Amino acid sequence: MTSTLTSCEDLFDTESDRQVFDPALNEKTDSMFYTLGILKGLQQLGDQYVLVNEMRGDLTATNSYTETSLKQLATFNVDETNKFDSAYLYYRVINNCNYYIAHRDTNLLTGSRKVAIPEYAEALAIRAWTYMQLAKIYGKVPFYTTPLTSIADVNAQYETKDLQGIFDALEAELVRYSGTIVPIYGSISAGVLNSSSTDNPVEKSVSSKIAMFPIDLVLADLYLETHQYEKAAQYYFKFIQKNMLETYRYGVLPTTYEKHFSVKLPNDLSVTVSGYWKNIFATNSTIDLVTCIPFAANRLRGVTTNLPRYFGYDFYSTTGGSSSSSSRYLLERQIDASQAYLNLSASQLWYYRPQNSTTTAKTLMIGDLRRYASFEEATKGDSAFSVMIKFNNANIPIYRYSTIYLRLAEAINRMGYPDAAFAILKDGLSEGNLTSYDYFRSTPPDGRVENTLQFLTSTIPFFAEENKSVFRTLNKGIHSRGTNYTEGTFSPYQLDTIVGEKIKELDLNLSRPLTLADTINAVEDLICDEMALELAFEGSRFGDLTRIARHKNKEALYGANYGSKWLAKKLAYKQAAVSLEDENNWFLPFR
Repeated sequence: MTSTLTSCEDLFDTESDRQVFDPALNEKTDSMFYTLGILKGLQQLGDQYVLVNEMRGDLTATNSYTETSLKQLATFNVDETNKFDSAYLYYRVINNCNYYIAHRDTNLLTGSRKVAIPEYAEALAIRAWTYMQLAKIYGKVPFYTTPLTSIADVNAQYETKDLQGIFDALEAELVRYSGTIVPIYGSISAGVLNSSSTDNPVEKSVSSKIAMFPIDLVLADLYLETHQYEKAAQYYFKFIQKNMLETYRYGVLPTTYEKHFSVKLPNDLSVTVSGYWKNIFATNSTIDLVTCIPFAANRLRGVTTNLPRYFGYDFYSTTGGSSSSSSRYLLERQIDASQAYLNLSASQLWYYRPQNSTTTAKTLMIGDLRRYASFEEATKGDSAFSVMIKFNNANIPIYRYSTIYLRLAEAINRMGYPDAAFAILKDGLSEGNLTSYDYFRSTPPDGRVENTLQFLTSTIPFFAEENKSVFRTLNKGIHSRGTNYTEGTFSPYQLDTIVGEKIKELDLNLSRPLTLADTINAVEDLICDEMALELAFEGSRFGDLTRIARHKNKEALYGANYGSKWLAKKLAYKQAAVSLEDENNWFLPFR
């Protein structure tokens, strides 16, 4: 844990990696010290969290520079030498949380305010998130909520639980503290280099708020993982509403990347963006960011990350110029984008409305432009290569606005409202877009009680009177970030068209008319694609794939093991050492 705090700039700089137990915990400031110790534990597992998820997903590929541990992950052939297979890193965080939860007096007051509640709820949230990751990585895992403080405790046998068991054990207390605000301690310098070009300390720091895990988002994730779609959607919406999260029109300008296209950009091109998508990942940016794991500016100030180097960027170089300098790019990167990712991006249509036209729209075969904004071109000697820029800083995104909205779309789609889910991709759920949603007012299909407008006014109430001012005009479709003009009735990006194309792509060979369930399955695949296009390489991919595969297995629309076959097909290019149609092979050996 942590026992000293010198300044906000050294927020995670602790004297030791060991746990320090002090049963008193009776001072008001103790909450801050223990919370910072817990956050340091998250730093220590951050690289492993990203690499285990991304190397086993469908968006990455190895190369001649890739080390053995990463290749083992990519081929599902992990042995006892793999340095990224360590459950211990997760249990260290859990034990710190358990200790704090067991010993903290939550009745300490400052005036009439219970001063320890934000940190207490944060410990509950981080413990639940960490157990959730363990279960997703290892299947059934030892579960305990009392702190281990002796060798005898460590060597004892504990009951094992899977995701459902973990949820059942933790749900009640998470719900009890739902809505609790996260602790805020000021600004920290983590995530940005000391050599940053600005001398302004404010511009070289980020708010400590973004290092915290909102309890409602963790609770929503647990509901989604256990197929409780309505509760998941309600808690995602609760957080969105309380924090007024809207998916802004961040985009990519095609003129920047025109040299890559096989077609010339037309003269009547019209592009509208309110922010440049690449800037979401700029050093110390908080655009679109709710929670991240921030790392220290250098090894003397705390825990650092190797992720930039794995993806081809020497973030901590002392000789590489400024933090934005291409001289930091490494030919010897160990992780490449997969051909599956490149093909998915290239297959997307790009939409635009010609200048001075309000009733027509056109398409270009230039693909989703986020792939170009994600990768910078570089040369070294005679070699030309691409470097992924999302880790050209020292922050690991956990929750972004788009992460939350895409998981909300996943939940409401499975609730039976694929049109509402698709609207999150196409237009964004805002009152100003209601004229585009005529189909929301249609008679609900068989199996649904209310039409979509009623659903979005009562159950997930974006359009309720009290929320109209919150979600008025700024929510935009997430797919537009890479493909431009998706909104409105004149864009070719329409539910029936896109779903029809996806159903053909899935090649289901149905001998019956399409049903609502078929549409739900197709829209789920569209959401999965959007997660790839928007959230690629950020650390959630394999977990997203397995969660969606389990949704499909539970629904059993095309057979009991359809989801597992779907996953195996996506990952076929990896030539896995085991059959991925067997869910047991999705898990790492527990160490």
